[in-house]
Amino acid sequence: MTKSNERTKLDLFVEILKDPDRKPLLRMIYETFYLFLIYKEVPVHYFSRYLFKKDVSNIRDYLPNKFLGEKLIHLFNDNRVKEVLDNKLYFDLFYRQFNVNLPKIVMYNHRKIFIAGDKTLEVKNSHDFKFLLGTVFKLNPQWESIMVKKTYASSSGKNIYKLFLYQLESNPEIVNEIYSEVIKSEFLFQETIRQHPDLEKLNPACLNSIRIDTFTDIDGEVGIMSAYLRMSMNNNHVDNISSGGCLVGIVLQTGRLKKFGYSTLQRLGVKILTEHPVTKTVFENFSIPFFPQVQSLVLNAASLMPGLRLVGWDVAISESGPVLIEGNSDYAMSGNDFSYGGYLSNPTFRKVLNEINYL
Repeated sequence: MTKSNERTKLDLFVEILKDPDRKPLLRMIYETFYLFLIYKEVPVHYFSRYLFKKDVSNIRDYLPNKFLGEKLIHLFNDNRVKEVLDNKLYFDLFYRQFNVNLPKIVMYNHRKIFIAGDKTLEVKNSHDFKFLLGTVFKLNPQWESIMVKKTYASSSGKNIYKLFLYQLESNPEIVNEIYSEVIKSEFLFQETIRQHPDLEKLNPACLNSIRIDTFTDIDGEVGIMSAYLRMSMNNNHVDNISSGGCLVGIVLQTGRLKKFGYSTLQRLGVKILTEHPVTKTVFENFSIPFFPQVQSLVLNAASLMPGLRLVGWDVAISESGPVLIEGNSDYAMSGNDFSYGGYLSNPTFRKVLNEINYL
């Protein structure tokens, strides 16, 4: 579903009213007013987290987006340090020195100046750009595609391209399009991770990544708060929820998926998924490969970055194990709150609240 045919607010209002699984209308009104009194803001999260559904009784455990973002993250993350995560090139340079498993960067640029290996090149036109990409593929004959990501501001699936080798000859329009965007700013050119065959069963069109967040307490102890798996619901190469993907919570103790998958109300309306809409793979009890190693990876990454105490990490699972894609110091904690089932009941998150005397 594209943005042009997403549901309007009126469509959503009507759809929620017609939903046979919603709570009685008077109860919904009471609960939204109750949350408004607590947080002194319109409780939009009552609808975006599906708290209007009959089977959700712990509405108080879920926290509004504004509280999770403005009131928390900036209290625990030092702006002087966050550049290491915000800049994907700095991120790679920092974590590679500690032998953290990262995607391979083969090239990066600043406008028309490209750095490939130990060579600095000026790319004057799209023909030169195509030739340079062809050279990258020749030096890496096992690659079928390459990921092109903006060094800054590539969150929510924006400013990310997946370019296939065959497109260099068959689709000059896409090459020209990427070239025109790349020379306006700074981009990285990374290997495409071959994801684990088990995750291919969910959706082979994209890299189905894990968002897992950590908190470093005042004593320096790092704890994992929650995790969820993201995947596109079609043939899109990005898995972000805002780009039409869905999320499914992961049980930390077992590394297995929970029963339900969610997208956004604008895209799916009141529908809740129990299987992938394309592959029909059932979510419940689907086992995430290498999940203990995923947890070890992010705990180690967080311990190396003490100035950033609340971080959302993105991890891919390759054929041989987890790969750290990026860390986010300004991440949407709402997704983790949602997938966990309400962060007020999360023991690690309660440490966050205890430190600011919220409880």
